[in-house]
Amino acid sequence: MTLEKSKMYINDDFERSKIDALVFDCDGVLVDITESYDAVICRIVRHVLEPAGIIPITIDPGIIDGFKSTGGFNDEVDLAYAAIISLATAARSGRNQADFISSVIKNADSTGIASVEQYIKGMAEISDILKKTLHPGLSRKSPLYDTFDQLFYGPKLYKELFGGDSEFTEPGFIERDYIILTENLMGMLSAKFKSQIAMVTGRGFASARHSLGILLDGFDLEHSAFLEDKPRALAKPNPQPLLDAVGGMGGTSTMYVGDSMEDLIMAQEASKLGYDTVFCGITGTSKNPEAKLDLFRHNGAQIVLDSICQIPKALNLE
Repeated sequence: MTLEKSKMYINDDFERSKIDALVFDCDGVLVDITESYDAVICRIVRHVLEPAGIIPITIDPGIIDGFKSTGGFNDEVDLAYAAIISLATAARSGRNQADFISSVIKNADSTGIASVEQYIKGMAEISDILKKTLHPGLSRKSPLYDTFDQLFYGPKLYKELFGGDSEFTEPGFIERDYIILTENLMGMLSAKFKSQIAMVTGRGFASARHSLGILLDGFDLEHSAFLEDKPRALAKPNPQPLLDAVGGMGGTSTMYVGDSMEDLIMAQEASKLGYDTVFCGITGTSKNPEAKLDLFRHNGAQIVLDSICQIPKALNLE
């Protein structure tokens, strides 16, 4: 059934009373990253392509949502790479960039970069672009990661975290994060779930701490996973970090709150492995919330909310 007109969907089979632990994604859930992470994607695409004589189209939220809806692009650097090689291929082969990247997205799947590389293979000569970016899906040693970090963190924080100097002087895009989580909401959730609230996010710990500040202390950090600090093999939708969080907290029925297909797949995989995990989709930070609602519902999500601010109502905590 659908409750109210503020984008709250709850399946009739969803058993609120069973939920005794919560695990959150961060980006797009606790933090609106439209002006931070998403903006860096657009900026880095220009940074790589313009020196090669290619003027790229703007990587707008529709393109970002399109790639993420495939289930293979939870990592923003992977998404930036896919956009870069797609637009370079379009430009070098005389194709319309907007039409071509739309076709790329339609042919991409949960294998992420691999599906994009397969689709564009042989269409144009882009070896110079590939040499500049390398393959971020294989290693964080790709120069694209370093450029992304420099832009996202800004000169001061980048030096503190990585010990080097940034080639950019502009303020870090991380300062544009909009925090959705509030002390009041955290207090309500903590009153119900005590210490059984954790986080499994693609962010690194330092990034999460910088943006969330003391709010981060409301989470069980021992059983949380900050995947940017982990080997790429543990990246979403690998369920292992979620299994570790759920198992470590000792909950019997966990609700994982996320905003992407990788999040949904990860939660479903955890359930298949014997950990009772319900996925709660968040749509409000998407450019097209209705399309994301349909995406989640059609792929088996039991509960979809516009915002984490609706969780107390959805779980009858108010």
